[in-house]
Amino acid sequence: MPEQSNDYRVVVFGAGGVGKSSLVLRFVKGTFRDTYIPTIEDTYRQVISCDKSVCTLQITDTTGSHQFPAMQRLSISKGHAFILVFSVTSKQSLEELGPIYQLIVQIKGSVEDIPVMLVGNKCDETQREVDTREAQALAQQWKCAFMETSAKMNYNVKELFQELLTLETRRSMSLNIDGKRSSKQKRTDRIKGKCTLM
Repeated sequence: MPEQSNDYRVVVFGAGGVGKSSLVLRFVKGTFRDTYIPTIEDTYRQVISCDKSVCTLQITDTTGSHQFPAMQRLSISKGHAFILVFSVTSKQSLEELGPIYQLIVQIKGSVEDIPVMLVGNKCDETQREVDTREAQALAQQWKCAFMETSAKMNYNVKELFQELLTLETRRSMSLNIDGKRSSKQKRTDRIKGKCTLM
């Protein structure tokens, strides 16, 4: 199937088991599964509004394994925006995002004009290894936005994708086809560690 030029490609990266697939499935299908099934690579599509028209949000859910560097590089080169997911219950999962972020910078040249979200998933869990302030500091260092989510509790999932689209400066995009904001929450309540992209 040929790729349409009006596709907006979002790539989701992160270590195995941090909840990348859970976040994507919760957003696209509204479902959550407790069992862990490792992903090689899956792509999901959602119609969104884009520059007063509609386009396809194409979400690529990548593998958490390091066995596929060529796929990783291809996903980055084709991607328009990136979600870097770690689990707040695993400090190692946050550290593993460092090389992926560096690869995005290396391939894209800069992340100044590219929407990047650092996402701390599983924020409903009590056994935290990553403090919110620590992740916020890393997001500032990486010049990206930060948000905590829970795919299980459906907390900040839709907001995560809406915020990612808001960060895109080259096009005007929204999850809502009619252009209305669905969330009554104030943006300041949702967004923690928001970095300004200039």
